[in-house]
Amino acid sequence: MTEKKLTDPNQEKVIEIKGLYKSFGNYHVLKDVDLDVYKGENLVVLGKSGTGKSVLIKIIIGLLTPDQGMVKVLNNIVDEITYQQLLELRLKVGFSFQNSALYDSMTVRQNLEFPLVRNRRDLTQGEVDHAVESTLDAVGLAQAINQMPSELSGGQRKRIGIARTLILQPEIMLYDEPTAGLDPITCMEINSLINEVQERYHTSSIVITHDLTCAKMVGNRVAMLLDGNFERQGSFEEVFNTNDERVQPFYDYNFIK
Repeated sequence: MTEKKLTDPNQEKVIEIKGLYKSFGNYHVLKDVDLDVYKGENLVVLGKSGTGKSVLIKIIIGLLTPDQGMVKVLNNIVDEITYQQLLELRLKVGFSFQNSALYDSMTVRQNLEFPLVRNRRDLTQGEVDHAVESTLDAVGLAQAINQMPSELSGGQRKRIGIARTLILQPEIMLYDEPTAGLDPITCMEINSLINEVQERYHTSSIVITHDLTCAKMVGNRVAMLLDGNFERQGSFEEVFNTNDERVQPFYDYNFIK
């Protein structure tokens, strides 16, 4: 398995974070974080549970406010824009939840129609049908259009969750543990899908994962969150070519069990 091509640092930045701090009481989660995401790249964010990965994502989409620092997304400084501007920005940022977050009482078709009809009231039913069918085709599940979520496998639900996010054609994708709870073969299929989404939709992505096979397969760059900061960034090999006792056990757990 080879690494993906490293991102060109001359590319346009779609997310720019400078001097970010976030604490909860006396618990200092993020400490002077700097992070850039470039147009068209998949950036993998690694870190132990509780290190602030989810907090970072919530700050990026404006669900949490930083204590200090600047967060710019698609040229918008997130904590300076109006609420209406924030809602418009969120339509350009797709979030793929760890548990897929599908509505159990709706068919696959209805799950995909829901965000589209809610946010694009100008579309005809024919346009909605085309969007649903083409997006399901893109994730390889056109045949599941009339099924219920309960009838799908874990991997299929992940795909439908990604499709429901893609149907609004976001510029940025945020993946939260996309391979969690899946068998190795399905993990590889989801990793391939993330790469296909990047190529087909020209998305820029942040992929939060503990799965180093996923990190190596989908990441143009890897950033490891250590003690509240991204102390190690670069290619997969650059991040793990170290004797740092905080990094090596992470690698060993994934590959030496």
